[in-house]
Amino acid sequence: MNLSALPYKDSFTALCEAARKRVLIIDGAMGTMVMNLGLTENDFRGDRFADHPLPLSGCNDILSITQPDKIMSVHRAYLDAGADIIETNSFNANRYSLADYGIDNISGEIAFEAAAIARRSADDFMSANPDRTVWVAGSIGPSGKSLTMASTLGDTSADFDSLADTVRIQAFNLIKGGADIIIIETCFDALNAKAAAFGVMQAMKQAEIRLPIIISVTLTEAGRTLSGMTLEAFTAAIAHIGPWAVSLNCGFGVDGMISPLKSLQTLPCATGIYPNAGLPDEMGCYRELPADMAEKIRRLGEKRLLNFVGGCCGTTPDHIRAIADAVSGCDPRAIPSMTPVLRLSGLEVLEVVPENNFLNVGERCNVAGSRKFLRLVKEGNIEATVAIAREQIESGARVLDINLDDAMLDARAEMKKFVRALSSDPVTSAVPLMIDSSDFNVIIDALTLLQGRAIVNSISLKEGEQPFIEKACLIKAYGAVPVVMAFDESGQATTLQRRQEILSRAYDLLTSPHVGFHPWEIIFDPNILAVATGIPEHDNLAADCLDSISWIKENMPGVKVSGGLSNLSFSFRGNNKVREAMHALFLNRAISLGMDMAIVNASSLPAVDEIPTELHEAIEDVLWRNPGHDASERLIAIASRILEEKNSTTGTTETISAPCPDSDPAKILSDKIIRGDLDRLKDLLEDEINLHAAKAIDIINGPLMDGMNTVGRLFGEGRMFLPQVVRSARAMKEAVDILSPYIEADNSGSSSQNQKPRMVLATVKGDVHDIGKNIVSVIMRCNGWDIIDLGVMVEPDKIINEARLSKADAIGVSGLITPSLGEMVRIAEMMQESGMKMPLFVGGATTSDLHTAVKIAPAYPDGAVIHTTDAAILPGVAAQFLGDSQCRTISEHLGQQQKMRDDYEERLKARTTLSIEEARARRHVTSKPSPRPLNPGITDLYVSVEQATPYINWRAFLSAWQLPPSLASLTDVDGCDHCRAQWLAAIPESDRGRAAEAMQLVKEARRRLAVMSKNNIQARVALLSARSANETVTVNLPDRKNISFTTPRRLSPSQSGRQLALADFLTSDMPDYAGFFFVTTTGPIAQAIDLAKRRGDDYETLLLQSIADRLVEAATEIIHFRVRSSLWGYAPLETLDPTTFMAHKYRGIRPAIGYPSLPDQSLVFDFDKILDYSSAGIDITENGALSPQATTTGMMLASPEACYFAV
Repeated sequence: MNLSALPYKDSFTALCEAARKRVLIIDGAMGTMVMNLGLTENDFRGDRFADHPLPLSGCNDILSITQPDKIMSVHRAYLDAGADIIETNSFNANRYSLADYGIDNISGEIAFEAAAIARRSADDFMSANPDRTVWVAGSIGPSGKSLTMASTLGDTSADFDSLADTVRIQAFNLIKGGADIIIIETCFDALNAKAAAFGVMQAMKQAEIRLPIIISVTLTEAGRTLSGMTLEAFTAAIAHIGPWAVSLNCGFGVDGMISPLKSLQTLPCATGIYPNAGLPDEMGCYRELPADMAEKIRRLGEKRLLNFVGGCCGTTPDHIRAIADAVSGCDPRAIPSMTPVLRLSGLEVLEVVPENNFLNVGERCNVAGSRKFLRLVKEGNIEATVAIAREQIESGARVLDINLDDAMLDARAEMKKFVRALSSDPVTSAVPLMIDSSDFNVIIDALTLLQGRAIVNSISLKEGEQPFIEKACLIKAYGAVPVVMAFDESGQATTLQRRQEILSRAYDLLTSPHVGFHPWEIIFDPNILAVATGIPEHDNLAADCLDSISWIKENMPGVKVSGGLSNLSFSFRGNNKVREAMHALFLNRAISLGMDMAIVNASSLPAVDEIPTELHEAIEDVLWRNPGHDASERLIAIASRILEEKNSTTGTTETISAPCPDSDPAKILSDKIIRGDLDRLKDLLEDEINLHAAKAIDIINGPLMDGMNTVGRLFGEGRMFLPQVVRSARAMKEAVDILSPYIEADNSGSSSQNQKPRMVLATVKGDVHDIGKNIVSVIMRCNGWDIIDLGVMVEPDKIINEARLSKADAIGVSGLITPSLGEMVRIAEMMQESGMKMPLFVGGATTSDLHTAVKIAPAYPDGAVIHTTDAAILPGVAAQFLGDSQCRTISEHLGQQQKMRDDYEERLKARTTLSIEEARARRHVTSKPSPRPLNPGITDLYVSVEQATPYINWRAFLSAWQLPPSLASLTDVDGCDHCRAQWLAAIPESDRGRAAEAMQLVKEARRRLAVMSKNNIQARVALLSARSANETVTVNLPDRKNISFTTPRRLSPSQSGRQLALADFLTSDMPDYAGFFFVTTTGPIAQAIDLAKRRGDDYETLLLQSIADRLVEAATEIIHFRVRSSLWGYAPLETLDPTTFMAHKYRGIRPAIGYPSLPDQSLVFDFDKILDYSSAGIDITENGALSPQATTTGMMLASPEACYFAV
């Protein structure tokens, strides 16, 4: 649906000319003004709807019919205030929204009248003010429906076609009523925006006139649309619309729009904002004053970030008047030229540029190429098919090819089902899809479900030019880009000349005004065909294809090249070693010539330098160096020899994937649990029940528990390691889930389940950290405990009540932050008050034997409080406190704790502590202030996972998994598997098991990091004027208010003789500067962790959380470097060096809250006034813990004398 032949409305030229000269003003809130009119139900009804059966109060759109003078007065007020563009009173003039009032049948009439009123208002104003030109924007709201969420939830009340048609009616009447512009606003779902734009373009075609389109998006506090899309991904998804402008509206005040506005600056169209009058108060009212709002906008105007600006909720003519005055002297933003980059998107954007490397397109979600995928689709096992998609992304696929064309499938129905499933999965929804089908209806069905920008695979000229053009226009209208095969009416191109003829013709058609694709939005597939077939005509197929890639890149700049590799090695099917080597070498050559992407299972390809020399040379001869009969014969001979060698060794090298007929099924199941192997687990369990008449509960208590007991024993002996244990626990959970329906049917097993010892486990109130608790949960389950995990931030009374109701044998609590220690004391007190006797186990980073003995244990004298530092030994320790010898164990334990308390009292008496006055006399005095920052104020920054990965502290990562940190040296081993094997061989035999597990763990972590690579870690830095007075730091906030907080001073004598507080590193008698920061993993990373938790996947949860913890620390170091070198700029020559980071060999410090020099967790509440955590999606518990857990926050000090210390 191309509108290039339609003329623009006459007013468009004047609009463009005005936008080049000044910042244009859009009006403010219609709803606010209507509310201020104080209209009654009778006013809304008017004469025409006096007897309407439903209430109409609140339906502002109906006022265009019943109270046109009132609406015109609002338009006049905004025009008098300085508005250049007024919006029609038609935000909800669509069938969906008006159906709530029973007037959906007159949506077109309402839209027409709304536009006509605005048109008359504008014309009357221009007649009275001949020096002013104003425009009418036809307002189209989001309809209250989210197509993306409706699709994933199975809501059939709205779909792409029905929404597009609803908007077509609305837009056509807005055009007929006199609109100059169409504004699709408050977009919270890109699929809605695409459907609305589709309807608008249909309306323009119907009206035979073209209007400029503004797309205005609304973001959540996480910086994404409500449907989960990043702003960059959203703009990629709507690029095909060719909007005159993209803007931000609603959701925030000015402050919340500054960062996303900056990210719009590269768009080749006008940009602007129309924010709310601040954020609503507790009564839902907007209170920001016109002058305050205008001042913030003035600063944006002075930076030339705006082409237009206005107001949304809560704004009035007074706001618009103040805003117009504020930007009257500001130059408009210079609109940049279009960047020739192909931008695809799922929830994240993907730019196809050389800097992002070659694009792997996952090939396994194709029923024609994967028997397993086809079987799962036929079985209706949607979760397993999504798992295949997810695995491909984890293995490096950046796009997923989806093909469901099979004679025994309803391809249209299966495509819809699968696309919906992919769109609801947090991993697969992030990446773009390649919709692959020979049925164009299947392709269109899929495109109507995708909010991102997809690829269509494929179209060609084999049916002639007109069908080709029609399909290309539809692909563009639905927001996708095409893959074009080298086919025409005469068939497939097999020579270089034929490829050149067909692709040149396709290029001319696609880039013509009638279709309108840019060269960089076109993907050519030059046909990768089978070689070494024995047919002489096929000898040069690969060489010609490679030459075609070079020709495309030389003659069609910007065009992308793709292809599928499977056909290339078809002659060698059954010989995977040869096939994979051929694919690897062809791909390596093609990439060097400019190939951008390929449909390939990249994880199966060998490294080019690992292919044996003889095979390597033979393949190169066949493919491009010396193609012909002799080369083919030589490769066939080598392939035959490889196959013979494989067959001769099959008996000794083949791994067991299924039990032999005489194998012991119980042993096989037990081994499955020990190895954490899920393959065929369901089949084996069902065979035991159906073929061997075993009872489900007997399987659990027999082979499955045997396996878990073995895991527990091996772990306790140090012969099995935490990652293996977690995988085993996952396999056990999967097995129990499979068997649960059989247990319920048998109504058996309840009594035996109660025989297990039971522990209630929780992270205490106010604390969100749970990685340690989760490890304990897994290990205790592996040792036969029934664990009731209450999660994080658990109230003490909930823990006590659950323990009583479940008849628990023990309670275990965890905490990481200092306030958690007080919560543990409170839990101990409540256990005493409740008359409990069960042991209380405590653990976490801030806990210690001494604190437990001195502070917690005295609160629970009738029971035992046990501090544990190692999850591995907890099962053994717990058994001692529950077994026959528990009385002696408890008595000995209480005696040890009493001795610790006595020793502590003695040390206190002997300890020398300085008075605060004495300590201040030994303070450090900073005589020279830090330099003024180059960029003072508050700045939002981002570090991609890809950027942070090289700076991960792998020692800390392995330590979190209770593996020796020294094994992190494996991350320095680059190259082939042989190099890694050499590293492993050099490890002492006693540690080799741990080293092998560390290798596997790091490998899996790196796979997750590859999947996350384009995700961003968000940071905020505030560089503000500050000074000190003793231990107090006073900070001048941007709004000219001050905030003060106290940094503790060391009172125990130090070896250096200095009694430090962080305030010492700021001057007290002259202006100085201090920095404040947070770095967080809100967004996709946190969502992935939450999803793994909800699924009960302990291993994935622990893995992702430990990765996130390391990423946020690495990103914090990168942010600190950026601050030192550019934002603050006091170390401009410093380089980004991981070794420098690890040793902190740089000027300046960044103590985080919870660090020894800044241990007071309550400072979070002071820093929140500076950094506004919630605006970045960070939650604060009542004890000051931050969520997501992988979040750092603290100070930055630039004094060259600043150092880390402990108070």
